[in-house]
Amino acid sequence: MADLQARLQKLSEEFTQFQQELQDTVGSRQKLDAQKQENLGVQTEFAKLKDGETIYKLIGPVLLKQDQTEAESTVNGRLEFIDKEISRLEQRIRETQGKMEKKKGEIIQLQSSAQAAGAQPDKA
Repeated sequence: MADLQARLQKLSEEFTQFQQELQDTVGSRQKLDAQKQENLGVQTEFAKLKDGETIYKLIGPVLLKQDQTEAESTVNGRLEFIDKEISRLEQRIRETQGKMEKKKGEIIQLQSSAQAAGAQPDKA
């Protein structure tokens, strides 16, 4: 019976680790979503600009002039990177959820075994 308890404890700890990993990954995904929205807003503003308008980039406490093509290229590059990271994190979320489901099944199976063993009378 102690062996079952130890195995159950180990499975529970692994399940908790997967929960924490999932929580961290979802948090990272949410941060990327916020960054994506910011960059999409910047991209929208760029679309409203006329040729020759001045773009400034904030670097520390200083505003520096930036070429419009360069600025648009930078934002587009960021959006591509963010989209790739979001895809990677979504895959990781799916994998972690799958591992959690598998671990949950193992826990339920072990608990059922323990209950069945506890319900059987001892043979003398």
